[in-house]
Amino acid sequence: MSNINFALVGVGGYIALRHVKAIKETGNNLIATLDPFDSVGFLDAHFPEADFFHEFERFERHVDKLSRTDKKIDYVSICSPNYLHDSHIRFALRHKANAICEKPLVLNPWNIDALEEIEKETGNKIYNILQLRLHKSIIDLKKQIDNGPKDKIYDIDLAYITSRGKWYHYSWKGDMQKSGGIATNIGVHFFDMLSWIFGKVKSSTVHLSEKDKAAGFLELERARVRWVLSIDENMLPDDIKVKGQRTYRSIKLENQEIEFSDGFTDLHTESYKQILTGNGFGLQDARNSINMVYDIRNANAKGITGEYHPLLKKIF
Repeated sequence: MSNINFALVGVGGYIALRHVKAIKETGNNLIATLDPFDSVGFLDAHFPEADFFHEFERFERHVDKLSRTDKKIDYVSICSPNYLHDSHIRFALRHKANAICEKPLVLNPWNIDALEEIEKETGNKIYNILQLRLHKSIIDLKKQIDNGPKDKIYDIDLAYITSRGKWYHYSWKGDMQKSGGIATNIGVHFFDMLSWIFGKVKSSTVHLSEKDKAAGFLELERARVRWVLSIDENMLPDDIKVKGQRTYRSIKLENQEIEFSDGFTDLHTESYKQILTGNGFGLQDARNSINMVYDIRNANAKGITGEYHPLLKKIF
């Protein structure tokens, strides 16, 4: 049995199961979990002995107690709502553990600066799950661009439409202050992937910014990107609707589709493997995408002018 011990905050959330599986598949121990909701029966199949807490105060006391024993927590995995990430990362480091946090790492760029200071103070590390950087198709694309003409500026269309029901707007995800809005909540890992491959942002225009959809144009160092993100099923392309599908994910490079629909489910386990061998993505890796979504969230929408994504024609 490995001696690496994990705690998990937000174990009742949608993405938590991937973290639990990653902890299991890397041969480690999940020994303490927290969530205000108790729909966590899936733990039985993975870590039935893990302690479960409803209240943060009791969870914190338990982790503190463990820190004085041979069952000290080495890593805290954070799957809580976006606006709590910053606080839960601080909790992890102050209890002498490393943090593994879901995207977005934080909501505001200055939060990263403050977390840098805590890393220095504690000597512990903060890792972000940026799983698209580990996807084979995306890695191949980066190699293609890196090995291509250095002065070429690529044209890219990015669309991600993932239909959501009414519940979404009543949950924390529908609250801009808690989730950061559509671009942050469902788009941050796409923006991370784009800046990882094509460089920093030179300019950003937002065409549309609503509670269920957002769209804009990014000029990166090596790409011009028309993008649209939505949870409104009415924006799905007709051929996708006919198939009865509720999600559409597309990246076109110079009008050529990049296929990356498959291979998502095991990327969390790969992320954990990288982190546990010292190769995870840290604070500086997250900075570009956090800056991008912060600027998008706070921009004034210009309307449908200039370079806009073709799917916007479905709603205008």
